[in-house]
Order: sequence, then C-alpha cells, then structure tokens
Amino acid sequence: MPQPSDAARAVLKTDRKAAEAALPHEHSLPVRLLDQVADLADQPPLRVLCASLIVGGLIGGDRKLARTGLKMLAAHTLATLAKDFVKERVDRTRPRSSHKDGKDHRPRPGDNHAKEETSFPSGHSAGAASVAAAFAREYPALRIPAYAGAGLFALAQIPRCAHYPSDVGAGLAIGLVSEAVSDFAIRLAAPDEE
Repeated sequence: MPQPSDAARAVLKTDRKAAEAALPHEHSLPVRLLDQVADLADQPPLRVLCASLIVGGLIGGDRKLARTGLKMLAAHTLATLAKDFVKERVDRTRPRSSHKDGKDHRPRPGDNHAKEETSFPSGHSAGAASVAAAFAREYPALRIPAYAGAGLFALAQIPRCAHYPSDVGAGLAIGLVSEAVSDFAIRLAAPDEE
C-alpha cells in the first residue's frame, strides 16, 4: 500500500485525535441525546421532510414550496447515490469500533458492506448538506439557518463516534456537489420553470 502524503497523514492524525477525544463520552447522556437529534439527518427523516414540503406546497397552492421539496428530494437522491458509490469502494472502520481488535482507522480500498466498516463518507452529512443547499437556493433569506442546521447535523457525527472529521468533510462536499449537479440538471430539463 502506498504511503500517505504529509497532508493525508495530518488529516488521519486529526481524525484519530478526534476519535480518541470522543470515545470516552460515547455513552454519556449528552451524546445519547445528540444521537436522537442527529438521526433526523438520516435518509428516511430527510425524505419525509422533502415529501412534506411537496405535499404542503401542493395542498396549499404554493408552487414554490412544492418545487423546493422536489429539488430537495432530487439533491438528496443524488447525494445518497454518490455517497453509496464511494462507501461501496472504501472500507473504513467507524471510530466507535476502531479501537476494538486493533482495527485500523485509515480508509482503504474495499467492498465491505458491514455498517461498522463503512465510515467513509458520512451519509448524514451528505444528505443534510444536499437538502439544505437545495432549500437555501430557493429561499436565500433562510440560507444561514439552513446551512447552520446541516452543519450541526454533520458535526454531531463526530461526538457520536459514528464518523471521523474527514468522513464528515467528504460527506458535506458530496452533498453540496450533488445539489449543484441536480440543480443544473433540473434547469436544463425545465428552463422555463424559474
């Protein structure tokens, strides 16, 4: 296996230190409460949020709200596909499991589908970022709370020992790129909708 660059070593060192700092608190009451909140950025709750905006917009006659829900759903779907594409090719032991049996926290090529071996990238981060970006594009006055919420959901993955900081960063990048690509595709497909 090739040796990582200095930058990669620095990222891996930061990841390891973050995991070491979080592990002793993994089962504390604040982190258990954080677990409940952070799971709102999982795939089913985010899809329910998108669907709620679509239905609410349709029932209320608010085309912009319905269109926003559709764009959020499209961005989330693309982010999920992209995240899954990477997860299926990269094995990485989650922080909460990396200390067991001397497992390595470094990402490596692989095709393991076990939850504890698919830490990279963070799907919660990708989903939250894609949905927030789509919402913020349609409602720019609310972009700060939208992005702040996505950031909080993403960062919550670290104290939960579910992901390393680099997993979260990669997930956020996937989410933002997925939203930009889906928005571009939607504009190409329906240029008169704006």
